[in-house]
Amino acid sequence: MKRAEHWKILKEKTIQCLLCPKHCVLKPGERGNCKARKNLDGKLYSIVYAKPVASYIDPIEKKPLFHFLPGTTSLSIGTAGCNLHCKFCQNWSISQANPEDIPSLDLLPEQVIEQAEKNNCKTISYTYTEPGIFYEYVLDTAKLAKKKGIRNIMVTNAFLNQAPIKELYRYIDAVNLDFKAFDEKFYKNVCDGQLQPVLDAVKTIKKSGAWIEVTNLIIPTLNDSPKTITGMCKWIMNHLGKETPLHFSRFFPDYMLRDLPATPPGTLSKAYETAKDIGLNYVYIGNMVTDKESTFCPRCGALVIKRFGFQILQNNMKNDKCPCREKIAGVWK
Repeated sequence: MKRAEHWKILKEKTIQCLLCPKHCVLKPGERGNCKARKNLDGKLYSIVYAKPVASYIDPIEKKPLFHFLPGTTSLSIGTAGCNLHCKFCQNWSISQANPEDIPSLDLLPEQVIEQAEKNNCKTISYTYTEPGIFYEYVLDTAKLAKKKGIRNIMVTNAFLNQAPIKELYRYIDAVNLDFKAFDEKFYKNVCDGQLQPVLDAVKTIKKSGAWIEVTNLIIPTLNDSPKTITGMCKWIMNHLGKETPLHFSRFFPDYMLRDLPATPPGTLSKAYETAKDIGLNYVYIGNMVTDKESTFCPRCGALVIKRFGFQILQNNMKNDKCPCREKIAGVWK
């Protein structure tokens, strides 16, 4: 355990967590909604610090990040708990678990750095569950990684308050933002969250200078309407820019939504065309075999990077440019 940051005393030993928009009020012995933070005798502690339940070496394309150090590997870690409770979560067995109920590793920030260096990982990814809820672990690890020349990646729902974001993102180099839906009702009913704080957070993350890519899992009947997808694409265009990669991902039945069908390929194709028509330069489809997981030059249309799944089959870039000399947005070295 480690003393948590971003909380305040309300009265006697009752405290309020200020990490995320849920602002949990906790009496002694109580945990936050995320299950990862606990009031112990009037002080807030992270009970998942240095206790990842998952630690793997992944291709960076699995995050997914397609425009950030392609072809490299990332040491990926995540703890139990989450501040959202998405009914479609693919990692629900760890994100919705009490930390003491599942096996974990003992892996201090210094040891995470050692593992990354030992395995020639250019980056460390905070992922699998919501890294915001193991904030202190991410922050301490990211600071050390930065000193060692290892870059830091957040795979996040961005459901965090402004002060924690501003502190943490000084050390974060790239982000995959998991946009659940561009719909307040969806966030409330399906994720137990709110959309507006996410939008506010993403604007702040953008100002930090971190490279941003967006993922949107399209779920039949819930967030697949043309209006919802169009609204999200326009927001990305207006607030993040046309060079922000957008990954549409295919839903498969899981957790509490096993009664829904997998996303029809046609729905994903229409979303792809919508995003392109709105003006986004780099749009991808994931979780299915398609030619829309490769990168094409927005000016001449040439194939720049050919992918199959998480593998790069062909890279025609010259430094950060297409052979036609058009610059391809991203971080390439």
